[in-house]
Amino acid sequence: MAKNNLTMVTEFVLMGFTDDPTLEIPLFLVFLSFYLVTLLGNVGMIILIQMDVQLHTPMYFFLSHLSLLDTCYASVITPQILATLTSDKTVISYGQCAAQFFFFTISAGTECFLLAVMAYDRYVAISNPLLYTATMNPSISWSLAVGAYVCGISGAILRTTCTFTLSFCDDNQINFFFCDLPPLLKLACSDTTNAEIVIVFFGNFVILTNVLVILISYLLIIKPILRMNSSGGRVKAFSTCAAHLTAVALFFGTLIFMYLRSSSGTSLEEDKVVSVFYTVVIPMLNPLIYSLRNKDVKAAFRKVTGRLQVSQSR
Repeated sequence: MAKNNLTMVTEFVLMGFTDDPTLEIPLFLVFLSFYLVTLLGNVGMIILIQMDVQLHTPMYFFLSHLSLLDTCYASVITPQILATLTSDKTVISYGQCAAQFFFFTISAGTECFLLAVMAYDRYVAISNPLLYTATMNPSISWSLAVGAYVCGISGAILRTTCTFTLSFCDDNQINFFFCDLPPLLKLACSDTTNAEIVIVFFGNFVILTNVLVILISYLLIIKPILRMNSSGGRVKAFSTCAAHLTAVALFFGTLIFMYLRSSSGTSLEEDKVVSVFYTVVIPMLNPLIYSLRNKDVKAAFRKVTGRLQVSQSR
């Protein structure tokens, strides 16, 4: 169908996750449970870090911001998924679609930079532990965190501007469960070549730059770990690195698969599954990854729950 001389779109229709009505209730319950676990895990992590003095270190400072981003990440997307599962179609205004895309992109972009900052933090902590507190002082930690947010917001402004300066005419049905880049580009009735070049170049630059920082940080980490005399120290160092590397592999792996692969031979149904993984599942898994094998977090949790039990018994 020709896409010229058509009515400009003022609202979009999200077609949702599935066309099978028998799956709507089970999927609604699954996504709702995922969202509640995500909120409980990430908000709980933030509160725990704030309440326990032993966790007032740069590592947990950055982890609290990762939990904040994951909370925002899930809150931008999951309620929209739940809305599409409770109705045949969900109408979203042009402005709401742009806002959702913008805040989703901020969360994703900032998390890319924050994971790189966390890799650098691990390098400083392991390579020179005696100077760690002085090197990663509150001023430096805040500067790195703010830098990650500034880069994330700048990228979101660029991607949102490139996407929503395109023309959308007549066809307003998004075969997706939120306003994401691939389905929006498929709907555009103007030439998307320049926008795609800018978006793809910037996406490649952000992902590859942060991956490079992470790889260099861990290559520099390996030598001091191997030189440790204590086997317990090596195990603890590898343990903290393993949690971060797991989070990095999950997050960047899905982003690369979603956005840096060739668009030929791919389907939106496949994109939906991948998108669910990095917008819903990963934000739920991150607090579990950082807490299940972390003695400091488990000790802080026992301490805080002990305080609450004592206060309730009075």
